[in-house]
Amino acid sequence: MRPITITTGQYGDLSFEKVCQTMSGIGYDGLEIACHTHLDVRRYVSENSYRAEVQETLNQNHLQVWALGAHLAGQCVGDVWDPRLDNFAPDKYQGKPKEIRKWAIEEIKFVAEAAKLMGVKIVTSFMGSPIWAWWYSFPQTTQTMIDEGYGKIKELWDPIFDVFDEYGVVFALEVHPTEIAFDYYSTEKLLDVFKKRPTLGINFDPSHLQWQGMDPCLFLRDFADRVYHVHMKDVKVKLDGRSGILGSHIEFGDLRRGWNFVSLGHGDVDFDGIIRELNAMHYQGPLSVEWEDSGMERMFGAKEAYEFTKKVNFDLSDVAFDSALKVD
Repeated sequence: MRPITITTGQYGDLSFEKVCQTMSGIGYDGLEIACHTHLDVRRYVSENSYRAEVQETLNQNHLQVWALGAHLAGQCVGDVWDPRLDNFAPDKYQGKPKEIRKWAIEEIKFVAEAAKLMGVKIVTSFMGSPIWAWWYSFPQTTQTMIDEGYGKIKELWDPIFDVFDEYGVVFALEVHPTEIAFDYYSTEKLLDVFKKRPTLGINFDPSHLQWQGMDPCLFLRDFADRVYHVHMKDVKVKLDGRSGILGSHIEFGDLRRGWNFVSLGHGDVDFDGIIRELNAMHYQGPLSVEWEDSGMERMFGAKEAYEFTKKVNFDLSDVAFDSALKVD
């Protein structure tokens, strides 16, 4: 049975000890630790006492770790700077694009080393994109400009992936708007640009595909060999004639939006179909709840999401349903 975990980023105001106690009490098997909130990777690499403290807290709460999340640092590697990135980097680098990127590259490498020391094989993250602002292609955007953007990502990330290879850790990109790979064909292109390098895989999150109009099940089927990690996250799309798919610059949770992230089972994602695809591809990694719902109290949501995931987490049958009807 696939383990059920939860990413800690949405509980960043709670201490690591409190998060462990809370999620263990609900029933989760483990955590996808968000490094920007609950793990100082540089300390983890350099301080034996801190490593022991983290491991003891996990052990006391009977939790395991299958993945580390490094989304904010990863975003800073490939993005073109604007003031929002200042929120993702240490204060001393605010307003300094070159310093932020340098810090981010170093940070991601530390994440890989920390994962190795923790016995974790997967880092989930973003990569950023130097061309996201051009997604609509107006003013006119040439294919050369797009290709150069992918080339820049390869230039930035190949040396990082060399470090991942050194530590025996893989990188799972969350396909997501604002990333270099945000939908089906941009993902296909990214993997081709990296020449199908095994280090680079996918953190499958159906919610970001669903609201864009894709079929998450088909995405899973076609990229099955690259799915290294799975997020359980739901979204509800409601285009009422006024709302648009682009969100209208309205904050998440506002019911006027054309779509909102919701707790598992409250949206439009076909999780039954997703589990069947995961069974067909023999995925036995974690199902990691990424809980986001601006309209629901988060501890209620964490419990409900665990119960939902537990209910749908069925295994592939080892017999044909009509095998008893066969005659020798």
